Amino acid sequence: MDFLGLVSGAGGFLWTVVSFIVALSIIVFVHEYGHYIIGRWTGIHAEVFSLGFGPVLYSRVDRRGTRWQVAALPFGGYVKFMGDADASSRRDEGAMTGLSKQELRHTMHGAPLWARALTVLAGPVFNFILTIVVFIGVVAWTGVALDKPVVGEMRAVPFATSVGGASLQPGDQIVAVNGTATPDLAAYGTVVSAIGPAPSVTYLVERGGVRVEVVGPHPMPPIAASVQPQSAAMDAGLKPGDVILSANGQAVSSFAQLPPIVKALDGAPVALQVWRAGETFDLTLTPRRRDLPTETGFETRWLIGLSGGLLFEFEARQPGPLETVGLALDQTWYVATTSLSGLWHIATGAISSCNISGPIGMAEVMGDAARSGLETFVQMLAVLSLGIGLLNLFPIPVLDGGHLVFHVWEAATGKPPSDKALQVLMSVGLALLLSLMVFAISNDLFCT
Repeated sequence: MDFLGLVSGAGGFLWTVVSFIVALSIIVFVHEYGHYIIGRWTGIHAEVFSLGFGPVLYSRVDRRGTRWQVAALPFGGYVKFMGDADASSRRDEGAMTGLSKQELRHTMHGAPLWARALTVLAGPVFNFILTIVVFIGVVAWTGVALDKPVVGEMRAVPFATSVGGASLQPGDQIVAVNGTATPDLAAYGTVVSAIGPAPSVTYLVERGGVRVEVVGPHPMPPIAASVQPQSAAMDAGLKPGDVILSANGQAVSSFAQLPPIVKALDGAPVALQVWRAGETFDLTLTPRRRDLPTETGFETRWLIGLSGGLLFEFEARQPGPLETVGLALDQTWYVATTSLSGLWHIATGAISSCNISGPIGMAEVMGDAARSGLETFVQMLAVLSLGIGLLNLFPIPVLDGGHLVFHVWEAATGKPPSDKALQVLMSVGLALLLSLMVFAISNDLFCT
């Protein structure tokens, strides 16, 4: 028996579970806190705020009479408001009977419609706020590139980086590449994308008021700028900063050479020679079929899970507050629209239903993200928070979106749905939710 492999596998499993629980607990707490705080502000009393389900591990009652608790099963949470029979917010007739008019006002079912609707809506909205706040933090931390192509941090590559003693240095402004001017980032991107595979490229740089010609590696070397969670590359142990020297025996000098090689194999294993921190090693991985968003929809491609990057990071500047918020909102909007577009394409059969992940798949993604570093983990947490917020807005009874539909019905008719209708609808909603969960888990187990 491979004891070391067994221990390593157990450690990896534990890391995945802990990472997922941490991420999910943060997202659930923010979601439920949205319900709680808006309910409190609108005059609805919360009796219980629970992080998790099942047996209570810890609890305390605050000065407002709300019991805050942590339960044994950390896969969700709830806020039980006054007048609720349970965590699903069903009306508790026994608890409502005999209450005064003032006391009824503090229950979920006796509060004005606007207060109930805002309290229900607050959960998903707080998930969206969490996503935006995280993206704001990422933008503020990383900054944005200057308008001109100025060399920031150099990436380590095994190729020659200088000829005749000259080399690219932080602070250099790239004036031209292979004789073509690069006055700004857009021009630099256009020039670089047009350069074919080449072992070396000529850079004209401005340094301290003097122009210097430098011969260096391809501006987009075959370097792994990032390794995508739950990918063939991640499973094979590739790390950000790894440089691919060859793929299936073909030497590569630019990242653009890799996709055609993988595509030509049509899902067959690809053998890579990899350079990492001065050492070279070989590995083989099997590409996975993935549906990727495009400007017109989605396309299916074979991927190994690597994202390319430049030979160097661009020198960055600190954006102003408004620009930072704007960039974060743009990123949030892109993730939201791409997610909804993906669901629509799945529903219409345009792409595979294997794109729906359940708790196992999400746990693996969060575990891989945590292994990639704090920044990747936090960004995936933001994406997951947005996804949970969107899911909760679906008009399915049991979910927040279903409750909002009931509130719209009440606003239109002047009375809420009958208790019998609510019971039937909640049962149907629960059955739909459980069916979706079973389907998603089956995808986690059987889709590759």
